Amino acid sequence: MPVEPSQLTLDDLGTPLSDVTFCVIDLETTGGSAATCGITEIGAVKLRGGECLGTFQTLVNPGCAIPPQITVLTGITQSMVLPAPRIEAVLPSLLEFIGDAVIVGHNVRFDMSFVQAALERDERPRLRNQSLDTVALARRLVRDEVPNCKLGTLAERLRLDHRPSHRALDDALTTGDLLHLLIERAGRLGVTGLDDLITLPKMAGHAQASKLRLTENLPRSPGVYLFRNAHGDVLYVGKATNLRSRVRSYFSGDERRKVGALLRETVRIDHIVQPHPLAAAVHEVRLIHKYSPGYNRQSKDWAKYVYVKLTLGETFPRLSVVKETKEDEGLYIGPLSSRSMAQRVIEAIHTAVPLRRCAGRVGRNPSRSAPCAAAQLGVSMCPCAGGVDPEEYRRVVERTVRGLTTEPDLLLAPLVARISVLADEERFEEAADMRDRADALAGALRRQRRFDRLRNAGRLRLELPGQGGAELEEGRLVRAWGPGDVFDDEGVIIGKLFAEPATLPPLDRELADELNCVAAWLDRSAHQLSLGHCDGIFASALPQLPSFAPKGGLSQPGRDNERTNA
Repeated sequence: MPVEPSQLTLDDLGTPLSDVTFCVIDLETTGGSAATCGITEIGAVKLRGGECLGTFQTLVNPGCAIPPQITVLTGITQSMVLPAPRIEAVLPSLLEFIGDAVIVGHNVRFDMSFVQAALERDERPRLRNQSLDTVALARRLVRDEVPNCKLGTLAERLRLDHRPSHRALDDALTTGDLLHLLIERAGRLGVTGLDDLITLPKMAGHAQASKLRLTENLPRSPGVYLFRNAHGDVLYVGKATNLRSRVRSYFSGDERRKVGALLRETVRIDHIVQPHPLAAAVHEVRLIHKYSPGYNRQSKDWAKYVYVKLTLGETFPRLSVVKETKEDEGLYIGPLSSRSMAQRVIEAIHTAVPLRRCAGRVGRNPSRSAPCAAAQLGVSMCPCAGGVDPEEYRRVVERTVRGLTTEPDLLLAPLVARISVLADEERFEEAADMRDRADALAGALRRQRRFDRLRNAGRLRLELPGQGGAELEEGRLVRAWGPGDVFDDEGVIIGKLFAEPATLPPLDRELADELNCVAAWLDRSAHQLSLGHCDGIFASALPQLPSFAPKGGLSQPGRDNERTNA
């Protein structure tokens, strides 16, 4: 698919590293545990754009004895720290020096554990600054050039301007030199922003890390991305609110077998910027339908979706699973994502109402042969064997239609009652099976309502404050705009918000995934949406459907639970 070339904006580039303020910090302590040991010295250097903005250095009275081995290592003696301020007195000036800078350290977790512990003891809030560890960065960028990643080794082998001495300021200055060198090396991998630099260590040792260059031109915008192989075939399609961050995350230690295989085959990554996440999600569905990529799982099998049909054109209607819809009198539920799911829905309906289960046509004069097994058990009518009053059967069908459209309790209440009886009799496996049937039916009806609500709305225009908006036509996305885009509003036009549901023709199965995607966005954003135009019915007054999913969740096939990935 051709992709329009575009120049990245400043927002797309993220925070350029040249604009980031770093605060390199190093501590000397009486031991390795922040819970039981104290700080003896603090050194910090503030850097931005390759320049030193200032330094901070002070001895600290740890309030405890300094072990001899620590004195030998650092040269800091008890007499040196005795007149020094306690950490509680140092914290205000240290926090002011750090400000909102990104905190950097060589094994930054160690240094920050002592700072955070001191803040907690002084009943101050913890620091929330972003942090960067030069040990992890060095392992990612220069590990093959040095025998180890100790600060002294790196300073010597990489010929840094400063050398560590186990004194806080010297070590902080050396770490600052190392940071500048590592930023330069990271630039060769396409790292230009702070977010890229922070996530880079997670990509350490990735077998396909050399392919990071494929992500160099990805913007930090909503859109879709396409992984392609050497022949140009689409391997995988995905969506993202931040294209650059999402695609680069595949290189950050994702150990799923499929991801490794995908990256091995990938030689090109295309992208298509979209105005906001809904447009990206819909475009993803359309591209998956178009290309059927091998590494996608969701939305790829739309051609196998099926419907549950109630054959209302017959004297004695029955339920069946069909792949195609017709312009007939039948009532269709769906499309549903699999034949097994559709069969589960039929089992639930059969449990609630005694519709016939035999598949043959019933003539005007049905034979008086033996009834089918279900009829013999008393759970269904059997007009094939004769003796069934058409008027009585019509009432059963009418009850079924109402249960599938406007009065779901007509079908769900008998299932709930049956679950209760089975549970009381301690037939728990059967009760769980009955619950699953009820959940399948309620889920299918809920899905149907989502489709019908969107289709009944006609042309619908919705906006999210500060995020743009979308225009829908019977549920399909026809236009989208991002924040700052101007929509030429012809005036607010509102159709009916509540009305009796209209009778709609069955939804084309190719559209099911897209409408599910739009419905999920509406559900997530309902509390923020403003309605700009609606020339149909945007909702109905139907009763809410219950959920039968057990605690912990009951996974349903299909795209109701939005997401997908290789």
